[in-house]
Amino acid sequence: MEDAVSEINDTGYPDEKDIHRYELDGKEIVLLGTAHVSKVSAALVTQVIQREKPDTVCVELCSSRLEAISNPNRWKEMDIVSVIREKRAYMLLSHLLLSSFQKKIADKLDIQAGQEMLAAIQEAKALDATVHPIDRDIRTTLARCWRLMGLKAKFSLLLDVMGAMEEADNITEEEVEALKDKDALEMVLEELGQMLPQVRTVLIDERDLYMVHTIKNAPGNRIVAVVGAGHVPGIKTHFKEQIDIEALNTLPPKGKLGMVLKWAIPAAIVGLIAYGFFSRGGAVGGEMIAWWVGVNAFFAGLGALVALGHPMTILSAMVAAPLTSLNPMIAAGWVSGLVEAFFRKPQVRDLESLPSDITTFRGFWKNKVTRILLVAVFSNIGSMIGTFVALPFILRAFGVEQ
Repeated sequence: MEDAVSEINDTGYPDEKDIHRYELDGKEIVLLGTAHVSKVSAALVTQVIQREKPDTVCVELCSSRLEAISNPNRWKEMDIVSVIREKRAYMLLSHLLLSSFQKKIADKLDIQAGQEMLAAIQEAKALDATVHPIDRDIRTTLARCWRLMGLKAKFSLLLDVMGAMEEADNITEEEVEALKDKDALEMVLEELGQMLPQVRTVLIDERDLYMVHTIKNAPGNRIVAVVGAGHVPGIKTHFKEQIDIEALNTLPPKGKLGMVLKWAIPAAIVGLIAYGFFSRGGAVGGEMIAWWVGVNAFFAGLGALVALGHPMTILSAMVAAPLTSLNPMIAAGWVSGLVEAFFRKPQVRDLESLPSDITTFRGFWKNKVTRILLVAVFSNIGSMIGTFVALPFILRAFGVEQ
């Protein structure tokens, strides 16, 4: 059943393209589309809130991101060891890469990333209005996105965002203003989204639905909702609909094929080596084990080396990979990441400089926090590559005549 929502065509503002007014069950809702790194948008947010004097200001942030933007020192509270143990290194690294792109544009234009959200928060506090976060928790969004993507897609995502970081150097202020017609995050992922529609679905479309629900259920009778302009068309399209909020907060189940292969490949390799011992003798079985250990160790160690891991980290990746590749419950990157965190424990200065370090490639490798993430991710990638590269060598050894 649709809600009784009416859209008011005359918003009362000279430029109606970015401002939309609705009435819903006695509530007046003003939807304001902005660019996330824009001085003009920040000024418009201030103007609209001062003029409307709302009871509630809705911002395109989740609760954790609202806390983060209100507390710039949040990085000092990061527990990198927990991130590695909970297998969230890929997600956190992707999030930092996306954040670095936005911050790089903001720094280039001498403004603060999320300046329009900060303006909304400040004006709300000045009016003693409620600040209401309306976006889905970033961890849920990234987890849903990650669950739907395969390994190739995850790797493509990292490369795509790294490429976008380089392109950010050439973006002008006029082009940033043009982002009002396309959300910054959507621009970064547009090319990947064409190849992987589920990325856009989770990062853009689902969040449109989520924000429709939270805006309509926000407290107060006069509401101003500040969102990225790229979300406005989707929000407008679904504003009269009933939204299943529980479905948007639920993680999709892991694919059955992936779960089967996760256990089947290690089982097949163990079975093949065991069969080599019994059918061809100890020499052949030993050669198969040597290939498995050597190739896995080499690529996992290479991954840790590329991430500029500590010598003990590289060694731990090489020792762990041949074993963890046969145990789906443990990853080589989990081991090497913890070892890197032990030998190169992040200092306060690493946490303090993280927001600026993530804007450059050199900074990603220099900062101890992001280097730990790179070690975990690259060690895992190396171990996975080693698994597939080792297989033909094992099969060749199996075919050797005594």
